[in-house]
Amino acid sequence: MRAAQVSKLEGPEAVEIVEIPEPASYPGGVVIDVHAAGVAFPDVLMTRGLYQMKPELPFVVGGEVAGVVRDAPAEAHVRPGDRVVALTLLGNAMAEVAVAPAQMVFKLPDNISLEAGAGILFNDLTVHFCLRNRGRLAKGETVLVHGAAGGIGTSTLRMAAALGAGRVIAVVSTPEKAEVAKANGATDVVLADGWLAAVKELTGGRGVDIVLDPVGGDRFTDSIRSLASAGRLLVVGFTAGEIPTVKVNRLLLKNVEVTGAAWGEWVMTHPGYLAEQWAEVEPLLASGAIAPPQPVLYPLDRAAEAVASLDNRTATGKVVVTLR
Repeated sequence: MRAAQVSKLEGPEAVEIVEIPEPASYPGGVVIDVHAAGVAFPDVLMTRGLYQMKPELPFVVGGEVAGVVRDAPAEAHVRPGDRVVALTLLGNAMAEVAVAPAQMVFKLPDNISLEAGAGILFNDLTVHFCLRNRGRLAKGETVLVHGAAGGIGTSTLRMAAALGAGRVIAVVSTPEKAEVAKANGATDVVLADGWLAAVKELTGGRGVDIVLDPVGGDRFTDSIRSLASAGRLLVVGFTAGEIPTVKVNRLLLKNVEVTGAAWGEWVMTHPGYLAEQWAEVEPLLASGAIAPPQPVLYPLDRAAEAVASLDNRTATGKVVVTLR
């Protein structure tokens, strides 16, 4: 089978398209004919050996797929022929065939294409975890998201209202990305240059209830300043590269929180949580309350370019590699 593989930890440019044997199944594994694979920022880090989980070289890029079940254990909740989305764990996604644990495979609603499905699990369930679990989003609250034209950002814009938010403010770096944010459901859009003053004006000086921040870097302190009393800043990642620090007196003075939101760690340490999330998110997707992602598609031959688009921050929305 064809696959996007990393054999040298030299960044996205090290991703190569190779012919390798199809993966062997294992007890509890579901064999999937992969139609599309999602790309996420951890994939960028893994190509450099910088992610907390480090697969042995060589490894197949990616951790989320959408496709059709070829084979499944008799006791599994999916059957051959089912359209599914799945997490493949440590790599192993960007290939024509993948195997995923049955508990990480879910039927895809009929109204969502396989290409869009490949963009759902990692980003949408991260956002669901952030807003529901770590952010304790209450009905009518205001959510602000940095990097709003990226994968996590557009997921937040698509999902926040369905999960209870009354207003969703997008922070973006360019007018072109502002259009992406508007198309994905932002209530308001502000440019990163001068964003804090703009948000204060939009909220009449009150501030926002939740900041979801996958960017980090030099806007972190202003994110704390943007919070209303009892607000929560959710730390999701550091795509800007710099890991910021916080002076805790700022938290004390404003009665605000800075909260880590590592969805992957939570899933691995809380068995059954993934299924709980899907039980809430899937009906919202099926009903249209949450719009499906509109991914940027790359063919497998351009997998390196797809991963690099997250590295150089040119990506808008969810990036997906198509295999069939």
